[in-house]
Amino acid sequence: MANPKRRFSKARTAKRRAQWKLTLPSLNECPHCHHVKLPHRVCPYCGYYKGRQVVQVEAE
Repeated sequence: MANPKRRFSKARTAKRRAQWKLTLPSLNECPHCHHVKLPHRVCPYCGYYKGRQVVQVEAE
């Protein structure tokens, strides 16, 4: 097995790790109440999914 002759510099390691990015979750607008929600999930504001009410949401 090949072994490195010298250790990687901190700059080289940092350049490689600079590509680790967090991606924002994609958000869709609820067609019923027009709040933003995660795709393929019940809307937490109105309780609708695919045009029908799935969950009863208490009014605030």
